[in-house]
Amino acid sequence: MSIDRGAGTVRRARSVPARRVLPRFAKDPVNALAELGREAGGEVVRLNLGPFRPYLVTHPEHVQQVLRADWTNYRREGMFWRPLQRILGASILGEGRPWESSREILQPLFTARYVASLAEKMAETIAARVEELDDHARAGRPIDAAEEMASIVNHAVISVLFGDKITRADGERLAPAYDTAATSINFRLLMPFVPYSIRVPGDRAFMRAVKTVDDVVFPVIRRARANPDGGLDVISALCRAHGEEGGEITDRQIRDDLVSVYGAASESTAMTLTWLWPLLDAHPEVAARLYDEIDHVVGAGPAVPAHIPELRYTRMVLDELLRLYPAGWIFPRMAMETGEIGGVRIKAGSQVLISPYATHRLEEFWDRPLEFDPERFAPEGDQRRHRYSYFPFGGGPHQCLGRHLFYVEAPLLVAAILSRFRPTVVGSGPFTPAPAASLRPRQKVELNILSLQGVPGTAR
Repeated sequence: MSIDRGAGTVRRARSVPARRVLPRFAKDPVNALAELGREAGGEVVRLNLGPFRPYLVTHPEHVQQVLRADWTNYRREGMFWRPLQRILGASILGEGRPWESSREILQPLFTARYVASLAEKMAETIAARVEELDDHARAGRPIDAAEEMASIVNHAVISVLFGDKITRADGERLAPAYDTAATSINFRLLMPFVPYSIRVPGDRAFMRAVKTVDDVVFPVIRRARANPDGGLDVISALCRAHGEEGGEITDRQIRDDLVSVYGAASESTAMTLTWLWPLLDAHPEVAARLYDEIDHVVGAGPAVPAHIPELRYTRMVLDELLRLYPAGWIFPRMAMETGEIGGVRIKAGSQVLISPYATHRLEEFWDRPLEFDPERFAPEGDQRRHRYSYFPFGGGPHQCLGRHLFYVEAPLLVAAILSRFRPTVVGSGPFTPAPAASLRPRQKVELNILSLQGVPGTAR
């Protein structure tokens, strides 16, 4: 892993001065990374953030090196991970033996085949929850898209992954608590070098949210252990698992894995789908084609798993949605040993920032990268793009386990909504990303929803 200092091929990274970095970060850190990546043209650059100077890595070849080829040297450790570890703990989203143990337990529960076995129940749960939106449609009340997406996804995830071990009432406590933790962490994510002995904005809300999460999850674990049922849900699988010495794994490890899985399966999907509605509103031609497909395939509903393979344009829309608004917008890593990326020397202990949001916007790899165009993902389209020019679920051994779940859950939810309603955005935006743990609009996205029941010209 160490570089050959005598080879003469390794150089220092070009440094972007603080005067060019800090004002952009203060205004819009998510787009700041994308702009800096475009200006660097794929070159590895060092960002001067005062006391903190991470390397920005955007070129797909360099991303592949960090996430896959040299993944053991670039670990999920360091100051960027400290804020997240306060809620996620040592889990599937960590490193080392806890990650290996958790992945061994959880990976069989997130294969395409296993997720497909959950699809029927997931479809039923989503359909029942979407039906509740009729009250809003009849009353003409707008809905908060982020809240509704989170509520629907939360209900579906809890029912299929956690079985009957978490009640709907507990689930409705868990969702807003996790959301609060994900948003109140902003300051710590952007200023990870600030000591925890110093209270910063969001700390109180974050700790209250973590306590609520614990208050919901720990009793569930204790009940599941006291009444084992051999179920195939995540809680049962974790409770049956054994630790390194052959004994039971601790309640704390189960808690950390449950919270991590919950975030990957619900928070990420809900926030990604929140971006869909402003995009459809701004691109009526895409919306019309999407509506036509769902009308043709699903009709008046309900949307069922057998419809998913036929929802080809829906899949294209979702792929393009993930390109523009990947929930995991930043993947920090720390170099464990001195090495090099793209000819640039990276010293041990240095922080490396990878941003799908930035790489997905590089003109060298995407034509008209800022435009929303699902045709990029047409089956007959250009599939020669670099594997790591598109990585909304990460890559390498740490690739997100929730990938297969997303491609069942998201099309079912979109089809369930659009087979019953026509949403329109209240207001015109613009909608800009907030630097939370998962990418979300800074502004509230409100939707008016028109019921298709009895609308002339529809087969309802």
